[in-house]
Amino acid sequence: MKKVQVRLIPRLVGKKSEVKKFRKQGYVPVEIYGKGVENVHAYMSLKDLYSFPQGEAFLVEAEINGEKRVCLLKDVQMGWLGDNPIHVDLQDITYTQEIEVEVPIEFVGTPSGVALGGTFEPLLHSLTVKAKIDKLPDKIVVDVSHLGLGDAIHVRDIVPPEGCIIMDSPEETVAVLLEPEAAEETATSE
Repeated sequence: MKKVQVRLIPRLVGKKSEVKKFRKQGYVPVEIYGKGVENVHAYMSLKDLYSFPQGEAFLVEAEINGEKRVCLLKDVQMGWLGDNPIHVDLQDITYTQEIEVEVPIEFVGTPSGVALGGTFEPLLHSLTVKAKIDKLPDKIVVDVSHLGLGDAIHVRDIVPPEGCIIMDSPEETVAVLLEPEAAEETATSE
């Protein structure tokens, strides 16, 4: 799994004037928490936050006061207009044995049924995976080239990466290839 390194600045709790000053300088308040570790209050550069990968799973290696912590990005709170981050939550997993993480699905190949007029429709875009930190995948690749008209891929059909367990229901549908008339009915009902 990809790691993103960030350097954090310690933050004093309860100082609104300090928070305003750091926000004007391009920083956002960060809270690091986790099981068996002490909470940490810090600031992260907005430049670092905007450089995080989009659409893939990653770990954040946060350095604060010379100490490195391996974290998951849990939440980014946005301002009331929805365009500016105002707070970030990181979950410290440094001492965690196994974790559950949502990992994006990457569909590869062109379904054979598309040539016959079918429409490929992904229903899930990520799967919940349980694994040790060093075994976490960036993404789960699913080959859809074998799909014919009316075929579907379920969670049970996906082979998890080595050392991973897929936690989603095996019966859940991941993607389908709609038949031409079904695709037309869907288009007209919208």
